[in-house]
Amino acid sequence: MNSSPRETEYKNSVQNKFNIYNSLFLSLPFQKITNVGILIPLLNHECRKGLESGKEPLEILDSFFGLHTNLETEEEKIDFMFRVIQFVERQVVLFDSAEDAAFAQLLKDGQQMSFTNCLEIAEIKKITPFLIKKMSEFGVRIVFTAHPTQFYPRSILDIIAKLRVLVRENKINEIDLTLQQLGLTSLMNASKPTPLEEAKNIIYFLRSVYYDAVGDLYAHIKENFPADDFDNPEIIQLGFWPGGDRDGNPFVTSKITAQVADELRMTLMKCYYQEVKRLEQKLTFREVEDHIATLKAQLYVTMFDPLKTLSVGEILSLLNQIKKLLREKFNGLYMEDLESFIDKIKIFKTHFATLDIRQNHLEHEKTITQILKHEKRINNSLEELAKEDLVAILVHEKFDVQPDHFQDEIVRDTIISIEQIKSIQGKNGEVGCNRYIISNSEDIFSVLYVFALLRWCGWKDEKIPVDIVPLFESMDGMKHAESIMQTLFALPEYRSHVRYRRDVQTIMLGFSDGTKDGGYLQANWSIFRTKEVLSAVCEQNDIKAVFFDGRGGPPARGGGKAHRFYASQSRRIANHAIQLTIQGQTITSQYGTRAHFIHNCEQLLTAGLSHGLSGEEVDIYEKSRQILERLARVSYEKYVELKNHKQFLPYLENKSTLKYYGMANIGSRPAKRGNTEKLTLKDLRAISFVGSWSQLRQNVPGYFGIGTALKVLADETGIDMLQELYREVPFFKALILNSMMSMSKCYFELTAYIQRDEEYKDFWNILFAEFKLAKQMVLLVSRNRFLMEEEPISSLSIKLRENIVLPLLTIQQYAFQKIEQKSAHIQSYEKIIHRSLYGNINASRNSA
Repeated sequence: MNSSPRETEYKNSVQNKFNIYNSLFLSLPFQKITNVGILIPLLNHECRKGLESGKEPLEILDSFFGLHTNLETEEEKIDFMFRVIQFVERQVVLFDSAEDAAFAQLLKDGQQMSFTNCLEIAEIKKITPFLIKKMSEFGVRIVFTAHPTQFYPRSILDIIAKLRVLVRENKINEIDLTLQQLGLTSLMNASKPTPLEEAKNIIYFLRSVYYDAVGDLYAHIKENFPADDFDNPEIIQLGFWPGGDRDGNPFVTSKITAQVADELRMTLMKCYYQEVKRLEQKLTFREVEDHIATLKAQLYVTMFDPLKTLSVGEILSLLNQIKKLLREKFNGLYMEDLESFIDKIKIFKTHFATLDIRQNHLEHEKTITQILKHEKRINNSLEELAKEDLVAILVHEKFDVQPDHFQDEIVRDTIISIEQIKSIQGKNGEVGCNRYIISNSEDIFSVLYVFALLRWCGWKDEKIPVDIVPLFESMDGMKHAESIMQTLFALPEYRSHVRYRRDVQTIMLGFSDGTKDGGYLQANWSIFRTKEVLSAVCEQNDIKAVFFDGRGGPPARGGGKAHRFYASQSRRIANHAIQLTIQGQTITSQYGTRAHFIHNCEQLLTAGLSHGLSGEEVDIYEKSRQILERLARVSYEKYVELKNHKQFLPYLENKSTLKYYGMANIGSRPAKRGNTEKLTLKDLRAISFVGSWSQLRQNVPGYFGIGTALKVLADETGIDMLQELYREVPFFKALILNSMMSMSKCYFELTAYIQRDEEYKDFWNILFAEFKLAKQMVLLVSRNRFLMEEEPISSLSIKLRENIVLPLLTIQQYAFQKIEQKSAHIQSYEKIIHRSLYGNINASRNSA
């Protein structure tokens, strides 16, 4: 089969370059053991050959040690495996650098929808005024989270950035030196990062990448806008969760939140200061110099002192004076540079990124309980009050709530965190901290508790400049979302609040916990339908619905191709904005460079703008809906059957890396909610849940139930009906293609030895049977010959990455088998499992 020009370019620019530089890499020196790198290709070959012939990891590695090394003691073999892990981790970094270096060139050969394509379509169809209006109102918000799968220390991030440039320029001698530096630099944090350190890690990207990238993208939009007066600085917005996301993280306190807010603002001031210094070198005109010097001095003070602030108005006032002088006296020289800076001020203001606050509904319930006890409205429990009486208290009563009235630390800190939103807004501007997200929202009180706390702890009788955002993430929460929101809108006090917030209601949908709760198909279909009904409810109440998607990296957590997902949304879903979380390796893999950020932001923007341009808006007709409903139901039943299997949690606990996620120094947040010893699925975080299946190369949440559902429907209606659904319904096609990505990263040969485990063999066979059925059915439905046939570049990238980490995966399973054999070196083998997490996570780029 002939390769496309893009595939050829990928093989030349990525695969071949990696192979060349990898040969240098494998000669890197390590202490204690020589020639480890030279043995890695042989080890890779032996692992592949052994696993595909049905051998166990234990047998493969023991044979390798005997035939190809002089290692005799178990300690020597363990040390060798640690060295292999070190090499493989760095091979992943090298491959990332090669792939990133080729990104811009590969884009030229691609067929992605661009902003200029949207303009061309609008002009051809004579609907340019429609697009102009849409662009003046539309916005994309990318919200960075601190979820624990992004863990490279700053030194490694700098090396990656350096390698990226060197590989692009083919500077082989400098690459050799940089690889040596990489080989001797630790890829791991010495200890768990604090929430403040996590925040600073993401702020590194804000300063080094996003400040300029957002400005460049805005300039590109402005330059190509089909009118002269484009002024929508909210078209690209940044959000921020590190330091504000309290849900299940006891280490995020009100003190941390305040520190992060200051860090965001002061870092932005440093960006502004550097911009002014660059302008200073160009605007060397006497009347302008004084204004430049004044602004520079004012900014300098605010860069290091958290008590010193500068308002947007003060900055713009000086810049507008300079602009006037340039226009009137200096022939508009360097006006473009100045206006570009002014645009950045309008975009970032004094906050850089909006710091969201998030907390679990149960903590608010606990806080409200304590407050009403203190106010003598209840004795012990909120259940003492009738529902209507509790509602009346929450929307009408005026309490003066002070944190020192209470002893419970969580209650005190919840009150302080709400109080300080006001002070953060005073320093960073209102948009610096104006959203409060409520996890585990399942009734009207999820919202009303926060509404009351904002009144009692911050704004009293004033208007509340904070959006209250319910997060529906369970099947029950989504099922009742329509009635919850309608009941809230029917309350005059809450409706008045929404009116003050420009008649916009932001609603968050959680893909991660939704999939964990209901399985892949059911979760995605439920979220789709929930968006439709909530759009209708908001429209009936003259409110704009804005959906904020809690998406993780892999398809099982709402990841995959974001543009394809948003372009497939139906006309019944409100399309006023696209908002989504970006987390883990997705921050570096999709938004880690200027080119990546601009491309992926533009893809999101065009996905939103493209609705209405084609003439035929996307919709799913009743017949197709019935099929999707049936598919979701059958898939859900199959997934629930698996969840209820007696070995479901024991298998994860004993056969996967689940417990090792909590040991890894990759995030401040605990691996599960609560502090109970017994593991429950509800307490288990979606990241460690999905990540553990990924480490096993079984990826169960990304496909389980799909095979059975497609087979049942094919038997009932015929395969032709499903093939038509795939062709005609973009949403269904997006689901299938994303599921193919999950299955492409499966490798059941790695754990085939579990078939001989008396305790878990039946459970493993259930997983493998559904995988084989899912693969068979998605190929039939899509009429593809192999998984990801329609995405050859992504497919090739996955194959190359999976090949790099195969020795690491085999070593991980070898360690599990050694622990089961009760080796005298159990602690060392547990360290191997723990240590092997990092390379696997990074190689996948979207494993959790």
